[in-house]
Amino acid sequence: MLYRFTYCCLLLMAVVSCSKETVPSIEKAKLVLPDQPYDYGNLALPVGSLPASTLFNNLEMGVLVDPIPGTSMFEVTPWGATLGRVLFYDKKLSLNNTISCASCHHQDKAFTDGKALSTGFEGRVTTRSSMAIINPITQHNLFWDSRSKSIHDLSLQPVQNHIEMGMENLNRLVSKLENTDYYKPLFAKAYGDGQITPERIAIALSHFVSSITSNQSKFDRGVENGFSNFTELERMGMNLFHSDKAKCGSCHGGTNFAAQDGPLDAYGGGFDLSGNPASDLRGATNIGLDLVYKDNGLGDGKFKIPTLRNIGLTAPYMHDGRFKTLEDVLDHYTDGLKAHKHLDVKFKDANGNLRPLKLTSLEKKAIVVFLHTLTDTEMTRNPRWSNPFQE
Repeated sequence: MLYRFTYCCLLLMAVVSCSKETVPSIEKAKLVLPDQPYDYGNLALPVGSLPASTLFNNLEMGVLVDPIPGTSMFEVTPWGATLGRVLFYDKKLSLNNTISCASCHHQDKAFTDGKALSTGFEGRVTTRSSMAIINPITQHNLFWDSRSKSIHDLSLQPVQNHIEMGMENLNRLVSKLENTDYYKPLFAKAYGDGQITPERIAIALSHFVSSITSNQSKFDRGVENGFSNFTELERMGMNLFHSDKAKCGSCHGGTNFAAQDGPLDAYGGGFDLSGNPASDLRGATNIGLDLVYKDNGLGDGKFKIPTLRNIGLTAPYMHDGRFKTLEDVLDHYTDGLKAHKHLDVKFKDANGNLRPLKLTSLEKKAIVVFLHTLTDTEMTRNPRWSNPFQE
């Protein structure tokens, strides 16, 4: 009888235990912040780059400034970005306390994770590669499918995504943060009081992400000295990059080497080849990866043209990480283009036929060498963007 009683008790305990939600314990890490916040408001952008005018959609916080006549945005504030930094690295933002924004965006990899597809909530695998976070404040369209037009709109989408972080109920997130001792003081410093709301969380994350900038690469130093610091091969690669033969600069334009997607730019509103006003391409294009796309991106196989800054740190490449090296990418443009009906016109001749780049081995080598001059190790080591949680 005693045996049966003991067995039944153990069985009942097992049933009760299994009926409860199992939540992994959060790593025992201590939050360490400087007494005074970093100067996040001093955005170190490349020469010639300006913040996009659509940074925030909300008028709750910040100081109005006018980077471009007739437009407006909000200044990134030191305490707002400090709060955003904590939120970015805190695994409490995921449903089961295992994933943070930084889990898929590592500072040492230019805020990518080195994977073709990332691992999210409960080990679920994402459908696309994590994009680098480099000077996002200069871009008008974000995500691989360009679905967001501002960092503010982007900020909570991964948190709520059922694959990435699983926190679909933002009221639950608010409750978690309210019961975390370090958040109310940080919200008070950022907003003047300790009230925690989804909107305030989004704004703080926007401030931090907007502050992630890069302008300390070998290329940036070359801009200042006429590229006297470049080798002959690097100069050759730079010239090819901007040439009609390689066409790299026609997509990855400006000093951010990204889609020029402003209202008057070629991949924004812009104008077509006849000089007529064109539709907004949302910074995306079809580069002939497939004839039939399982993932259609923005539509018609068009994907966001990413920045090439720190490209040497962000392998594998493309939205699905199909290319392991930069050499693989250039091989695609040389002899791997697919004649998709929506292929970017720059890869077609006057008759609409496929026109690959036909780069030689030396030319491809030169372009790769040049691309490595865009690496900024200052960005990947700067403590203002590092993990504030220490073991």
